[in-house]
Amino acid sequence: MAGAADSQAARDLERRKEHHEADVVVVGAGVFGCAVAYALANQGRSVILLERWMHEPDRIVGELLQPGGVEALRQLGLEGCLEDIDAVPCYGYHVLYRGEELAFEYPPQTADGGVVVGAGKQKKLDGAANGHANGNGKHHANGSAAKRPEGRSFHHGRFIMQLRRACMRHPNITIFETEVTATIRGEHSDTVLGVESRTKDPKTGTKKPDCFFGQLTIIADGYASIFRKELLGTEPVIRSRFYALELIDCPFPPANHGHVVIGDQSLALLYQIGTHETRALIDVPLSHPAALPAAGGVRNYISSIVLPSLPPHVQPSVRAALADGKIPKSMPNSWLPSKKQSSHTGAILLGDAHNMRHPLTGGGMTVAFHDALLLSQLLAPIPSLAADRPAVRAAMAKFHWRRKSLTSIINVLAQALYSLFAADDLQLRALQRGCFRYFQNGWTDEPVALLGGILRRPGVLAYHFFSVAFVAIGLNTAETVTRWGVLGFLPGLVLALVQAVLILWKACVVFLPVFGTELR
Repeated sequence: MAGAADSQAARDLERRKEHHEADVVVVGAGVFGCAVAYALANQGRSVILLERWMHEPDRIVGELLQPGGVEALRQLGLEGCLEDIDAVPCYGYHVLYRGEELAFEYPPQTADGGVVVGAGKQKKLDGAANGHANGNGKHHANGSAAKRPEGRSFHHGRFIMQLRRACMRHPNITIFETEVTATIRGEHSDTVLGVESRTKDPKTGTKKPDCFFGQLTIIADGYASIFRKELLGTEPVIRSRFYALELIDCPFPPANHGHVVIGDQSLALLYQIGTHETRALIDVPLSHPAALPAAGGVRNYISSIVLPSLPPHVQPSVRAALADGKIPKSMPNSWLPSKKQSSHTGAILLGDAHNMRHPLTGGGMTVAFHDALLLSQLLAPIPSLAADRPAVRAAMAKFHWRRKSLTSIINVLAQALYSLFAADDLQLRALQRGCFRYFQNGWTDEPVALLGGILRRPGVLAYHFFSVAFVAIGLNTAETVTRWGVLGFLPGLVLALVQAVLILWKACVVFLPVFGTELR
């Protein structure tokens, strides 16, 4: 039996290298592409992985992996990729809101993946499936065996190279450095048979036409996908950009937390990505007057609007990062709802090409690893991906809905929190203040468990969001009535009621349309 298996492996390797044929062709050796290639190769499938550029990428997002993503990575067998890259543990969040601050950690998890919430209550909710996320073993909930889960933050490029090395070592995967340009369709059907590409000749340095064929083609060519229009017909919505600074030896207690800084007109996210490096991501709305070229551009926005909102001990590191006089690197903050995929036989578009959300909450890689794990599980019972096309289409229909137990939460949270944290009108500012007070009152365990991908109950998200809305209404009512005084109690109360309706309406406008897209 071993000899037959070795012989088949040798034939598969020859097919991949000489004939460019495999069971699965994966386009894009990024987070999702590497993960799904590895997962399918572990099933014994022959996999070709294509990447335009195999050098270490230099990106400013994809640097924070939530605990739910760490767990998915473990289930994929890729947890070793977090080692030897100077990754930093992340235990929770630290929020600075106009001079006030609050820190909170991910709630404990039990051995079966349950989430423990409530101080002293030890209430258990269903959390991530198939075990608990990696904990540091030091935090316990009132003496129980529950452990605090942890995320990881790191240099994106180092992590990607670890994923690629894992794929290179896998006997069922062959990687080609080639630029994919188009899909290949059947002569008598619209089935996708593989992809066309241009591969550099190592002798001449010129690029020559090439082709790769698979029973299934999985395309994960990133946020700027050239195949999205062809396979999905959708386009992302962009409201702002993240501009990045790398701060060296920047003191920012508490350690091992993601820091969210909310100013009067600014929003910044900071987290440590190495022993000496801290990433600062600064959200710049596309049309903000202070960021326009006539006003001095992005550097002026950071210096005049963002810098004053940062803690004094952080500001010197930011000034040092700006001293080179260059415009910081940036990435668009995109919103792209997922879409069912059943009309293109033989091809699937996934990863950021398929579904994106604002990177504020750091949920993108968690979604990618969860998607890779789920897809591999659904395809596992199908022996031949070419001979049983209906089974593949049925698996993709299940995939669309089953992923939503996690992705609907990550997606809605990202968009809703961005609307609140980047508030630009009175009602959003009221909701922003209500959100911070909600956290101050200790209602953080379930929200941060949802954020971390370890609690997968969309109904809990809706409950907390509208609870925040009513806290905001209460705060605004008390402030409005007090401001009018005893003599103006009645008109003050009337005004507060009108504002309450407007605040609740704004909460519905922020939450329901995004939540509604996840029901399709």
